[in-house]
Amino acid sequence: MPGTGLEREFYVDPEIFALDLEHIFYREWLFAAHTAELVKTGSYLTLQIGAYPILLVRAGDGTINAFINSCRHRGARLCPSERGVTPKLVCPYHQWTYSLDGRLFSARFMGPEFDRSLWGLKRVHCETAAGYVFVCIAAEPPDFAPVRAQFETYFGPHRFADARVAVEYSIIEEGNWKLVWENNRECYHCAANHPELARSFPDRPSISGVTGAAADPDVTAHWERSEALGLPSKFLLTQGGQLRTVRVPLLGNARSYTISGDPAVAKGLSDGISGEPNIGALAAFYYPTSWNHALIDHAITFRVLPLDARRTQLTTKWLVHRDAVEGVDYDPAELTRVWRATNDQDRHIVQENQIGIDAPTYTPGPFCQPQESGVEQFVDWYTTLLRRRLEEAVENPAAVA
Repeated sequence: MPGTGLEREFYVDPEIFALDLEHIFYREWLFAAHTAELVKTGSYLTLQIGAYPILLVRAGDGTINAFINSCRHRGARLCPSERGVTPKLVCPYHQWTYSLDGRLFSARFMGPEFDRSLWGLKRVHCETAAGYVFVCIAAEPPDFAPVRAQFETYFGPHRFADARVAVEYSIIEEGNWKLVWENNRECYHCAANHPELARSFPDRPSISGVTGAAADPDVTAHWERSEALGLPSKFLLTQGGQLRTVRVPLLGNARSYTISGDPAVAKGLSDGISGEPNIGALAAFYYPTSWNHALIDHAITFRVLPLDARRTQLTTKWLVHRDAVEGVDYDPAELTRVWRATNDQDRHIVQENQIGIDAPTYTPGPFCQPQESGVEQFVDWYTTLLRRRLEEAVENPAAVA
């Protein structure tokens, strides 16, 4: 129903969850990692996207490759660990060995008739933009060029290529992935639930990047100051509502997401990009896997991966300048304090939301405008895309197989 959330089944039905995987997560470009996590030749990391184990690895020519993390012999995972460094990819089961470009290098005792060239690793589409790594499982991925252009335009000045991940952790939210996103896309709940974040993050829809930014004089004045310094800032919504970027001022004199509002990192990730010490927060929301905040001193990125109809993994990474020294330039506890607390609060919110929606009597209520306009926009994007993909599957099943 227009003006309300989705019906109960969209949050609880395993068959609808399977459709979400097949037609969205297996078809779209997904945020996987940062290039700063794969600096050395042979450095790798792994993640799980639905039924697909994914392996990212830096090859000798500097390229980041993505493969299905499964040996072509009997299917064992090549790299069971979350991350590491290796000169070659060796299956722990029978020691089939692959080069970092995915070619089969050796297979013991397979005989002279065995053609190694036919048994390289199965590739996954992989692209990079402004220090981000994206993957797409689809046989024919969507055009990545517009996404790259928008990320490089907005995040380029923040120099993620000069970053490293200072802290990373994952939590399991006991709720459907769409509830995780819906909670993120409004700050109607922030004042009552996020006291730490509320010290620096305004809960007005126009400033939190939801709606009405162009009509808010505080926001437009911030855009003018920032763009005069060479920092792209104005609200931009593209890809059918899938990607939105905007730079917004923080609350009062706050310059970072800390309890004091002061920077958490002395050697800031974005130091030197302008003569302005207060550049606010660059916010980017890219459905279905990532929201991001880049500040003067550090950046925080979030990755959403669905586990089942009622469980979602949220991975948070704090990026600092690669030369920032822990214990000298920053305290990890202070760096992460606000968003660790916020994530834990949101985990509880999503869990309680899911429990309530599980009730067979649940029907969606009306959105509060404009506070929940971001939720409505997310629901519109989701329903429009899913409907289109389902129609495509009916009209031409071979094209989407």
